Amino acid sequence: MDSVTITLIVFACVAGATLIGLFLNAVVPSQQLSSDSKDTVKLGIGLIGTMTAILLGLLIASAKSFYDTQNTELTEMSAKVILLDRILVHYGPETKEARDLLHTAVSRLLDAMWPQGRPGISGAVPAPGGGEIIYDKIQELSPTNDAQRFLQNQALSIAIDLAKTRWLMLQQAHSSVSPPLLVVLVFWLTLIFCSFGLLAPRTPIVIATLCLCTLSVSAAIFLVMDLYDPFGGVVRVSSTPLRTALAHLGK
Repeated sequence: MDSVTITLIVFACVAGATLIGLFLNAVVPSQQLSSDSKDTVKLGIGLIGTMTAILLGLLIASAKSFYDTQNTELTEMSAKVILLDRILVHYGPETKEARDLLHTAVSRLLDAMWPQGRPGISGAVPAPGGGEIIYDKIQELSPTNDAQRFLQNQALSIAIDLAKTRWLMLQQAHSSVSPPLLVVLVFWLTLIFCSFGLLAPRTPIVIATLCLCTLSVSAAIFLVMDLYDPFGGVVRVSSTPLRTALAHLGK
C-alpha cells in the first residue's frame, strides 16, 4: 500500500477510537469515572504515550536517515559519472562510443526516475542495464602507453563503483517500515485517543483539539512512509545532481 492509503487507515483508526471514547464518556456511569479511576487511566496512558513517542521518533529518524542515504548515494553517483567522462576524455578520441553510451544511460535513468510531465509517478530506481556495456567498451580499449593504461584502470574502477551504487540503491528501494512496528504504533495511538475521548469534556474546543491531534499523528505517519519513497513520494530527492552531470557529459 502507498503512503496515502496507510495514512488514511491510520487516521480512520485514531479518529474512530476518539469517537468511541467520546461515546463511552456519555454512557459510562459517573461513579466509574471517579477521580481515582481517572488518575489510574492517566498513569497507564502516560506510559503508553511515552512508548509511542519513543517509537514514533525512532521511525521518523530511521526514515530520514534512509532518505539522506539515498540522496547522498545519488549525489556520489552523479559525481562519479562526471569523473568517468573526464577520464575517458583524457584517454583519447577512441572512447567516444563509451562516452555516448554513458550519456544515453544517464538520460534513460533520469527519464525513468523523474519522468517529465508526470510528477510523482516514478519511484523505484531502475536496474542497471547499460552499465555492463560501458564496462565492456572500456575493457576493449587497447592502451598504447602507461598513461592510457592508468586511465583505463581508473575508468574500470569507477564503472564498477557506479554499478555497485546502482544495485545498492535498487535493493534499498524495497525498504519500508516494519509492518509489526506500524501495527503496534497504531494500536497504541488508538488506545491513547480513546482515553482522550473518554476523559475529556465534550466541548467544541476539546473536540477541535482532538481533531487537530488526530491530523497531526496521521501526518507523522505519512511523513515516515513518504520518506521511505524518496523518488516517488511528496518529499522527493532532487534530480539536480544527475541533471548537472548530464549537462557536463560530452563536453
